[in-house]
Amino acid sequence: MKEILLLHGALGSKDQFLDLEIAMGGKCKLHTLNFSGHGRRPSHHHAFTIQNFAHEVLDWMNEHYITTIDIFGYSMGGYVALWLARFYPERVGKIFTLGTKLKWNEEEAAREVKMLNPEIVVEKVPAFAQSLAARHGEHEWKSVMAKTASLMKDLAHTHLTEQDFVKINHTILLGRGGKDNMVTAEETEYVQHLLKNATSKTYPDVLHPLEKVPVELLVSEISAFFNL
Repeated sequence: MKEILLLHGALGSKDQFLDLEIAMGGKCKLHTLNFSGHGRRPSHHHAFTIQNFAHEVLDWMNEHYITTIDIFGYSMGGYVALWLARFYPERVGKIFTLGTKLKWNEEEAAREVKMLNPEIVVEKVPAFAQSLAARHGEHEWKSVMAKTASLMKDLAHTHLTEQDFVKINHTILLGRGGKDNMVTAEETEYVQHLLKNATSKTYPDVLHPLEKVPVELLVSEISAFFNL
């Protein structure tokens, strides 16, 4: 049976995939993990970086005696998958990203960081703050948000470059929602052309949050791309 690893996004956790796992109905063997600091998993005091999260995936694969695996990565999870494809190509099979921001510089990072102020989130979007507290812990979620802001700043300087993308040979689908305000069609199409074996697809009415993506759409697209 085909095995697929599902990687969550920034501020997320593996529990966000529960509905998808149920809906897939045993079509394949799905794996999930929490990046450190997420979903009440200890952070081990190291910084949130794409490199650290990529190594956590490798550690997880080694612990489970998995040599190579296909990956569906949502948002940041998709970026981690692409990082693995660039620097550890033999460990990754096909990659399907959804809502993954691919263009990073100081301006882009600053725009994202502005939305990661815990005090403002509590004041302006209390329901979101409550969901983060439930996901990461009442006293931990603000730290998760602060470390995520640092990750965004780090990406301004340590992102995948054009030279990196052209060296990736994996079969890749870059998906984005047509109503995704974080990921542009332009950046997605630009990176698609840099990658040797990539296609891109826009889902017209889909927003960025994973909870806003219809589960039946995910089941259909994942099944088609990974030939389930």
